Amino acid sequence: MTEPARILVVGGGYVGMYTALRLQRQLRTELGAGTAEIVVVTPEPYMTYQPFLPEAAAGSISPRHVVVPLRRVLDHCRIVIGEVHSVDHSKRTATLSTLATEEEGAGTLDLTYDELVIAPGSVSRTLPVPGLADHGIGFKTVEEAIGLRNHVIEQMDIASSTRDPAIRDAALTFVFVGGGYAGVEALAELEDMARYTARYYHNVKPEDLRWILVEASDRILPEVGEEMGRYAVRELRGRNIDVRLRTRLETCEDRVAVLSDGTRLPTRTVVWTAGVKPAPVLAATDLPLNERGRLRCTARLTVEGVEHAWAAGDAAAVPDVTAKEPGTECAPNAQHAVRQAKVLAENIAASLRGQPLKEYAHAYVGSVASLGLHKGVAHVYGRKLKGYPAWFMHRAYHLSRVPTFNRKARVLAEWTLSGLFKREIVSLGSLEHPRAEFELAAAPPPGDGDEPRS
Repeated sequence: MTEPARILVVGGGYVGMYTALRLQRQLRTELGAGTAEIVVVTPEPYMTYQPFLPEAAAGSISPRHVVVPLRRVLDHCRIVIGEVHSVDHSKRTATLSTLATEEEGAGTLDLTYDELVIAPGSVSRTLPVPGLADHGIGFKTVEEAIGLRNHVIEQMDIASSTRDPAIRDAALTFVFVGGGYAGVEALAELEDMARYTARYYHNVKPEDLRWILVEASDRILPEVGEEMGRYAVRELRGRNIDVRLRTRLETCEDRVAVLSDGTRLPTRTVVWTAGVKPAPVLAATDLPLNERGRLRCTARLTVEGVEHAWAAGDAAAVPDVTAKEPGTECAPNAQHAVRQAKVLAENIAASLRGQPLKEYAHAYVGSVASLGLHKGVAHVYGRKLKGYPAWFMHRAYHLSRVPTFNRKARVLAEWTLSGLFKREIVSLGSLEHPRAEFELAAAPPPGDGDEPRS
């Protein structure tokens, strides 16, 4: 008996999940006959729909509805919870560790494959800013989004109970670094949430909260165009949000954010959303990379000059065949990633069957961004929208794109309920340290360590 053709998918994000989902449909006959196998290696057992993270942080959507369980969706794939550390494609071997290998102390293990799909996504791009590693907060995972929500409400609790004006001012100062989708939408949603929450504090008013957006370039939300970017700045400033363009964060040591314009901001909250970079595993492969560390790919989503290796999404530099200027690459965003995954899966199935491959071609149709409840900007098919219509389009688009009917129904139900009832303003910070209370209760009292126990 011959071994089944093993397709190894590295990563369970947009590209990884959608590719595996499409593959298990395309290869239904081969999977049933045992002539093909799909293995997905991912650090988490779920795919995070990142455009909903700001709303999860603001409490409009439950965190569990922002993620899609891979085992339920990819029921014909083998899911391995672990991390790929390196790939030797010349030997068709990936080196990885799993939760079991860590428990066993067995180190890493090697997994062989026939076809390789590299889709590890991206990680936060940080800069050597003093104090950032100690005090910065990321905004790329659902855990970070919920942690940030808890943190913001906790700072309001601190400000409400302290008698020290310096501590109060620092607690109510929130600095966001990065004017892209993540930074602007997270700030806008959390500012909405905090302004609403302030009505339940007897000594904290919305005008006491200070929100600062720091952006190194001369505009925010470049994806929606210059005009809509300027509108977004006016909208945020109209809500007393301090938008600093052409400004950088120099240091945040000792809980003081120092900006390149000389401003010093004592703060207990620095949220870093200043871009992403390719996942580190790409550098640990023998596959060709471009100057930005992304895989060189063809329009057929194969790795350039290499057989049996495929890539798409953030990890791949894919030529944009619809662009007017030669040499243009597809933007590393969700709009391309989801569509690339469909073509990628179809090409892998065609390759296994000896059929011709097709090129990925999709003209970028535009972008939408939320600026908080009932506020947004959009530039779609050449049309520019702002305010409520743009916000509605933002919700409608992402509701159509979130995977599975189950998640669509749950998100829609939560939006409906949130429109009928008041916001949730509860901080569940203890979720981040669930054993803390038990450890305190189980610790022996001072001086009682030698007493007998019943």
